[in-house]
Amino acid sequence: MYIHLGNNYIISAGDIIAILSLEPPVADEVKEIIEIAKIDKKITNVSEKGKEKTLVICDQGLIFSPISSTTLQKRAFNYLKEV
Repeated sequence: MYIHLGNNYIISAGDIIAILSLEPPVADEVKEIIEIAKIDKKITNVSEKGKEKTLVICDQGLIFSPISSTTLQKRAFNYLKEV
């Protein structure tokens, strides 16, 4: 099963490691993960600048999504129910 992350960007649900909200306050650990990914150039932003709501951690790196973490988690859980 695939999950739509916004702006016609789709990934395999099995590749998702974590779905994290970027609503303030953002934990220092999450900020550190983002900084490391920036250095390694492993960030994909599928939302408009400033419209990022969710950070999806997956096998290939980090993905910023404009879709809320709640919505993405529901989509991921639907995948788990089907398996």
